[in-house]
Amino acid sequence: MNQSQTPLFDAMSAFHKKSSISLHVPGHKNGWVFNKKGQALYNPLLGIDATEISGLDDLHAPEGAILKSEQLLADLYGVKRSYFLVNGSTVGNIAMILAACREGDKVLVQRNCHKSILHGLMLANVRPIFLQPDYYEKWGIAGSVGSNLIKEALSVHPDAKAIIVTYPNYYGIGEDLTEMVRLAHQKGIPVLVDEAHGAHFQLGIPFPKSAILAGADAVVHSAHKTLPAMTMGSFLHVNSSLIDVDQASFYLQMLQSSSPSYPIMGSLDLARAYLAAFTSEDKKFLIEKISDFRGKLDALQTVRVLETPPGTLADPLKVVIQSTNGLSGFELQRLCEAEGIFTELADPDNLLMILPLLKRGTDFPFHEIIQTIKSATQNRTGNKEADLRVLWPDGRSMTGLEMPYSVMKHSKARPVALRKAVGEVSAEMVIPYPPGIPLIMSGEMITPEHISNLRRLLEMGSRFHGGSSLSNGELIVYESGQTG
Repeated sequence: MNQSQTPLFDAMSAFHKKSSISLHVPGHKNGWVFNKKGQALYNPLLGIDATEISGLDDLHAPEGAILKSEQLLADLYGVKRSYFLVNGSTVGNIAMILAACREGDKVLVQRNCHKSILHGLMLANVRPIFLQPDYYEKWGIAGSVGSNLIKEALSVHPDAKAIIVTYPNYYGIGEDLTEMVRLAHQKGIPVLVDEAHGAHFQLGIPFPKSAILAGADAVVHSAHKTLPAMTMGSFLHVNSSLIDVDQASFYLQMLQSSSPSYPIMGSLDLARAYLAAFTSEDKKFLIEKISDFRGKLDALQTVRVLETPPGTLADPLKVVIQSTNGLSGFELQRLCEAEGIFTELADPDNLLMILPLLKRGTDFPFHEIIQTIKSATQNRTGNKEADLRVLWPDGRSMTGLEMPYSVMKHSKARPVALRKAVGEVSAEMVIPYPPGIPLIMSGEMITPEHISNLRRLLEMGSRFHGGSSLSNGELIVYESGQTG
């Protein structure tokens, strides 16, 4: 197919040129009615913020421009069916789980998954077996689930109906999924991959091997994370008879807005074309720019650039630094923000930067970033303690929940002080955000390690989703005797 085509964007552009009179939603009427305070900023978008009128197709029953755009997307990624998502990767993760799993199914799940995976498990009412990932010591972060653990888990749980993994992790690190997929397919079960940060892996070396190329059955991409697309714009790809395409379509209709954003969808069409037009010369230019940037960062005396953990694949767009002067990642982030440099993520040890997918000849202020980090960190010292080393309750490679989702729905909960929470069953997810990976899961037994890690994150200024009573020094737990 001709990947230079942009059917949906072209349809939107043609609509905009008509300067038509709107007697339909949305209420701003192509920008005629809008708060004057925001007109200058919003007006360029309001003219294409339309609805499912003639010529613009319908996301939930595509027959024209959207259908053609999704077909181009599927062709680019080499899959059976691709979907535009306007509710982020969250909706793709939930939809693929609901399409692949049935109530009561046992499912193998990578422990350091995004909260949307857990929400999908809850909605599907399955029985998750959480697999502990590898740990990257120098980085102080959780990584991938290796094929050896998958093989062991399939042996211990031969009745598992699906495998759900995250690849790569938030820091752009992962391990080739090919062997994992082979093991799963020997058992006739699908592999579902949250590849939110890997939409550009289709470009091939030196980027990590894509989950699609590894043979995964369903893959979700956050296009907006690394491609030039608007926030919430994402993709879902289905590439196997082990996933019912009709079910995937049904759940996407159920979960996504019936009034999808055309600016977001149009940006997805353009982002796909941008990726398709990425040449080997573009890639060479980009990698040279990144290599130069990393080298100059690493030459600073106040920070070091982390190298890829042995045996893993790493995304060149992700650059992770640590302070050499005892500053935490949070402190590094605050210093950079004070100077106008806003990074993606901080944790107790690291500061993560996501670089743009630049094409040849495109400028970006790399020199300014280096000089700003140099001045922001000069003569700054901290007293960061030993690294945060344990994120799971014990050394077991596989764990389940103390309370099934079906029981949680009908159980009463109460707040308890952090010091009294050990041994209780959590009634909420406690999620440092970003990266959105739960420290404590609903239905999980709270351990001393959970509390010590939680206290440290609080002291270091981490933000949380969940943990509604953390400001009072409390966690929400289920009343005793309800584990079922």
